[in-house]
Amino acid sequence: MSLEDLYCDIDDFCRLFLPAWHRQRLTSGERKRQRASRLTLGEIMTILIYFHQSQYRNFKAFYLLHLSGHCRGGFPNLLSYNRFVALIPTALMPMCIYLHTRRGEDTGIAFIDATSLVVCHNRRIHSHRVFKKVARRGKTSMGWFYGFKLHLVVNERGELLAFRITPGNVDDRQPVPELTRALTGKLIGDRGYISHQRFHVLWERGLQLITKIRKNMHNKLMPLADKLLLRKRAIIETINDQIKNIQQVEHTRHRSLVNAMVNVLAALVAYTYQPRKPSLNLSQNALKLLTCQE
Repeated sequence: MSLEDLYCDIDDFCRLFLPAWHRQRLTSGERKRQRASRLTLGEIMTILIYFHQSQYRNFKAFYLLHLSGHCRGGFPNLLSYNRFVALIPTALMPMCIYLHTRRGEDTGIAFIDATSLVVCHNRRIHSHRVFKKVARRGKTSMGWFYGFKLHLVVNERGELLAFRITPGNVDDRQPVPELTRALTGKLIGDRGYISHQRFHVLWERGLQLITKIRKNMHNKLMPLADKLLLRKRAIIETINDQIKNIQQVEHTRHRSLVNAMVNVLAALVAYTYQPRKPSLNLSQNALKLLTCQE
C-alpha cells in the first residue's frame, strides 16, 4: 500500500472516530486550553505506521533523514523530532481502536502463540528504569528475558484476530479465554497451552484447543485433520519472526512506556497491511474438511 492510500484510510477512520471519542471522554470539570497541532492525528498515525513499513531500524533516523528529506510534499507541516515524540502518546487510544478495525475473519481455524518483547539486556536489568514497574523476568524456549510477552491469535490466512500484551512472567495460558472470546472452531497451540480446565472452558464455548502431548502424558487418538493442523503451527512462528524483524516491534531504545505501547500497536497495524502474509492457502472445501463443517 502506498503512503497516500495509507493516509486516506487512516484519515477516514479519524473522521468517524474523533467526534465519537470526544463526546464520550470524561473531564475533571476544569477548563483547559486545547491548541490544535500543526500535524493532525491522522498524519501522526500515518507516520508511525509508515515507519514500520520502511526499511529503517531507528525511528529518529527515519524521521530526520527520510521524512524531513523526502516526504515534505506529503507532510508540509512536519514538526521537529522532539515535538513529534511528545505527541506520540496522543495516538495510543486511536491506534488501539484502529487496530481492532483491521481484525481478520474468523474462519474456524486459529493459531495461538506468545513471543517475548525484550526491553533490555539481562545484564542491565538491575539498572533499568523505564519499565521497572511493569516489566518482569520471563522464560521462553530461547532462555530468560526481561520485558513483556506479546500474545497473538491468527487465522490460517495469517490475518490477526486478537492480541494481548502481558508482563514477561505471565503464563501463556492465562490470557487465552479473553483472547478467544469471539472465536469458534479449532485453536492450535504448542505444549505450553496444555490445560485440562481451559480445554473444557473453551469447549463449552464451541472452541476446540488442539496441542501436542508431553512425554509424560498418555497417548490419545487424534483425528487426521487435527494432526495436519498441528504440523502447520509454524505459520504463527513465521508471523512472530516477521513482526520482530520486518515491522520492528521489539527494540531496547524506549524511554517512555506509552510510546513503547504505541510502537507495538503501530507495528501490528503495519503487519495487517502486509500484502503477502504467511498463509496455508486452503480452499473452501479443504477448510470445511479441516473444521468438520457441513
